[in-house]
Amino acid sequence: MAKVAFLGLGVMGYPMAGHLKAAGHDVTVYNRTAAKAEKWAAEHGGAMALTPREAAAGAEFVMSCVGNDDDLRSVTLGADGAFAGMAKGAIFVDHTTVSARVTDELYAAAKVAGLSFVDAPISGGQAGAENGVLSIMCGGDQPSYDAAEPIMDAYSRICRRIGDSGAGQKTKMCNQIAIAGLVQGLAEALHFAEKAGLDGESVVEVISQGAAGSWQMSNRYKTMLADHFDHGFAVDWMRKDLGICLDAADENGASLPVTALVDQFYKDVQKLGGGRWDTSSLFKRLRAMN
Repeated sequence: MAKVAFLGLGVMGYPMAGHLKAAGHDVTVYNRTAAKAEKWAAEHGGAMALTPREAAAGAEFVMSCVGNDDDLRSVTLGADGAFAGMAKGAIFVDHTTVSARVTDELYAAAKVAGLSFVDAPISGGQAGAENGVLSIMCGGDQPSYDAAEPIMDAYSRICRRIGDSGAGQKTKMCNQIAIAGLVQGLAEALHFAEKAGLDGESVVEVISQGAAGSWQMSNRYKTMLADHFDHGFAVDWMRKDLGICLDAADENGASLPVTALVDQFYKDVQKLGGGRWDTSSLFKRLRAMN
């Protein structure tokens, strides 16, 4: 069992930190809103700290799951950042979906400080975090990954090192690119079924058992047909992620025409007031157009 700090207690981080505590690790948490950290500590019996540096003091592993590049910099760098409190040889594991650029920056900063940095973005949504069955895609030095993998096992279904630093974030980009096209395809299929006078549930019952089947189809078609989108992964966060993907594609020369188009469709959803709706709300956009 290890001494672990967890920074960021959102819908993903809160249950992830809980799984670490349940696995027997000594866990200290930090959250920008201290009340949430206090609630977690009361619920799980762990400790809470008022700054990332305080949370990281003495920790062998520091895990983070925050919002974006700037949030990640704020909990790692500076006088109150985690890097300032970590002992040499400690390992920082970042579960946030961020740009490869900030990952490179923090990997280098960690090296200078005598620390290790593993980029380890996650997929599986809130349900995956709550049930401890996330998919984790990692980049970083092999020894650092090997040391951190047993810790991440507390909340993962699969955890793999893809390559050197940044490879985890680039793999997460592949994940979001694939999801964008899948959700739009599902939304169009359900929209077509509705316009054709077909029963959507019956249609999905059949086509989900064939080549069209997907996680999105199995887990989202009922809420889509019910016009229920106040759950899941928010459109605002998806647009953040797709922006990262499109920026990276500009740099490496990849062609992402479908991703760029779906990103604009999500912009339409935001204009409908759906920034916090689940990404499956692309279906609501199609309904709103007719």
